[in-house]
Amino acid sequence: MKKKSSLSTKLTLSDLYHKDTVYTSRPSYVSNPWLEPEEHQSNFLTGRELLIANKMSVIVHEASVTDKLAQLFEVIGTEIPSSIYKFKDKHSYESLIQQLAHENDKRIYFQYIHDEQVLAKEFYALNKDVFVALNNKAKIPQWTNGRFLPQRQVIALQDFEEVIEQWAFPFVIKPGDDLPTAGGYGVMICYNDNDLAQAKKRIAEAQNDTDNLIIEQKIEAVANYCVQFAYSEQTGLQYIGSAEQLTNEYGFYNGNQNAQEVPDVVIEAGKEIMRNGIKEGFIGVAGFDLLVDDKGDVYAIDLNFRQNGSTSLLLLEPALTDGYHKFYSYIAPNSNEQFFQTILKYVRKGVLFPLSYYDGDWFEDVHVPSRFGCIWHAGTKQQVEDYEKAFLSEIE
Repeated sequence: MKKKSSLSTKLTLSDLYHKDTVYTSRPSYVSNPWLEPEEHQSNFLTGRELLIANKMSVIVHEASVTDKLAQLFEVIGTEIPSSIYKFKDKHSYESLIQQLAHENDKRIYFQYIHDEQVLAKEFYALNKDVFVALNNKAKIPQWTNGRFLPQRQVIALQDFEEVIEQWAFPFVIKPGDDLPTAGGYGVMICYNDNDLAQAKKRIAEAQNDTDNLIIEQKIEAVANYCVQFAYSEQTGLQYIGSAEQLTNEYGFYNGNQNAQEVPDVVIEAGKEIMRNGIKEGFIGVAGFDLLVDDKGDVYAIDLNFRQNGSTSLLLLEPALTDGYHKFYSYIAPNSNEQFFQTILKYVRKGVLFPLSYYDGDWFEDVHVPSRFGCIWHAGTKQQVEDYEKAFLSEIE
């Protein structure tokens, strides 16, 4: 058996949290109109932070820790951590959380808040009220000291139709409540009347769950950074790096690339925001979406006081090839076996770094496409684009 080696990282999650903490990155099974990934995507998310968790226990779906992931990890000289708790469905997931808290005296660090019926807030590793407040988009001015803000209004949902008439395109509409969003799913960018009509439809569908909305100026950005920091009493405040967000024109998330040069003003803006979170009692990793326009002005459009998709990209940088890095995930378009063998090929080439693998073949009597989370790493962006183009052609 190959000897386990310790991957080089800047920091791990177990450096930040108390040893009785168990981490879950799965969104709740309870429906939320602003965060509706389908079940397999939610299960897939549970394996994303395994390599940066270190000694921190992680709740993970059984399909995310099969022999396929073990094979991929073996190539990079590591193995699936032993400090994991497995589940397979809604009942086993919620029962596991309750058992860990009530019987094993654990505290749960939720990536996304869960209903009180799943777990009472006193069992949260980070104060739930603080966590909710820090991630509420309507409260961004509070955490930025009123700085770095686009023109914006927070309004009651029933006033939306009247107020929106006073805004000129383009603008952005976001939920202004405590419900979590991710990957741009809760963001509605409107360039024209058709976009606004679609937004109104979504708002109508969410009216029973949402009281407030945010209308915000659409910033014409020349750069879009996710600036990330970590904090615990033991480690102090650390800047762990920045990734550039890859999004389409409507703000939907398409991965991240490492940011080679980040303006000092952006890092300092993020540090100021992080300090405000720390004052409220925040510990852990946080990432802030900060835009820079053509005048060099910085705008805070989203504050995520939690791990981000690109956190692993930044923390695992010492284990990656110097140069260009891209975080992304893929879904098998056809054959799961062809998908896996192609992934294995590029991992062995040393250009594709595996983070997570959701094994569709774990499921019986139904076809479930496998999913793969990874970091491309090579000397240049062009090299990565060439590898990715070849990879995509081979999994078809």
